[in-house]
Amino acid sequence: MTANTYRWLLTIVACCAAGSTFAQSMDGPMEYMIKEIAADFAATAEYTGVERGDPRVMAAMRRVPREEFVPDTQRAAAYFNRPLSIGHGQTISQPFIVALMTHFLAPEATDRVLEIGTGSGYQAAVLGELVHSVYSVEIIPELAAQAAETLKSMGYANIYTRVGDGWHGWPENKPYDGIIVTAAGPDIPPLLVDQLKPGGRMVLPLGEPYAGQMLTLVSKEESGEITTRDLLPVAFVPLTGEH
Repeated sequence: MTANTYRWLLTIVACCAAGSTFAQSMDGPMEYMIKEIAADFAATAEYTGVERGDPRVMAAMRRVPREEFVPDTQRAAAYFNRPLSIGHGQTISQPFIVALMTHFLAPEATDRVLEIGTGSGYQAAVLGELVHSVYSVEIIPELAAQAAETLKSMGYANIYTRVGDGWHGWPENKPYDGIIVTAAGPDIPPLLVDQLKPGGRMVLPLGEPYAGQMLTLVSKEESGEITTRDLLPVAFVPLTGEH
């Protein structure tokens, strides 16, 4: 992939914010966001192989009120299809990226999913609509506490949070049917591979901080063999911790 193509793709996945104010005058904020997510699926299909999101995932996106997971100062922009600052140098991911990662995780109603990087709790809430249980690890105590409070207030009894270094996962509850990582590192954390059930999937961004990163699908075969697939160039905050 050329540098120009890479820059063009990053523009596609962020472009929809430009017309947000005008679009919201015609559609409700949630429906506007859903339409923009659908447009991004179509625009990136040449690279991801997916023209539209899983209907179950899109329905879950509709059910989760994004404004509950952003600071009060960002609520007016809650349904713009772009990442937003949540403090502590962290962001709530662009809705399209949340939908895309969830789509490739292929969640089932009986699944147990591990999330690395709780952030505001938005991705965990979307997963909580789709699976049996979500175990989410956040390294920043203040964010972990706020997310736990928000998720509890919204009635998510199937989402469990803890403060910790996500590089190590949450081994007490392994194995997981799926793992989703919402921060970028240069390599696939080996402890997360160990905690992934044979037949399971992991979706994570790989690459250097604030440089070229690739959203990657990791599949663990029944034999234990690991295969990877590049999905889309992305830009995530870096994975942090003692590692």
